[in-house]
Amino acid sequence: MKVVAQRSKAARVTVDGNVTGEIPFGLVLLVGMTHEDTEADVRWMADKVAGLRIFEDEWGKMNHSVTEVGGAILSVSQFTLYGDCRKGRRPNFMAAARPEQAEALYVAFNAALREHGLRVETGRFGAMMDVELINDGPVTLILESGA
Repeated sequence: MKVVAQRSKAARVTVDGNVTGEIPFGLVLLVGMTHEDTEADVRWMADKVAGLRIFEDEWGKMNHSVTEVGGAILSVSQFTLYGDCRKGRRPNFMAAARPEQAEALYVAFNAALREHGLRVETGRFGAMMDVELINDGPVTLILESGA
């Protein structure tokens, strides 16, 4: 499982011009699944995201998590995170989970985040989406389970 986490001052995702998820501040998560991912990966990643200290304290140090600052999550499924561009000019997506497996894991991941008391907004799985955000910092991290 791979997540690109972006600290954000505001974000939203639209599908066909309709807003499907919007947050005032928090984390935008681009979420990709591989065929080897399990429920354990989902739980580990949700715990990591909820507790990751990337929000600044009063001294400007990254000491607070999204949970501690009352932020929200905008979670967007992103199979292209598993695109392999090492050969040729077209990405190979063989490592990405099949849609039926990926969607079940994505739903479980969002549910696990909500168990941490986080507000979680989403895009629409498998849809073409427009994602808008104001990247705060910018702070962008890549998280991988099993790594």
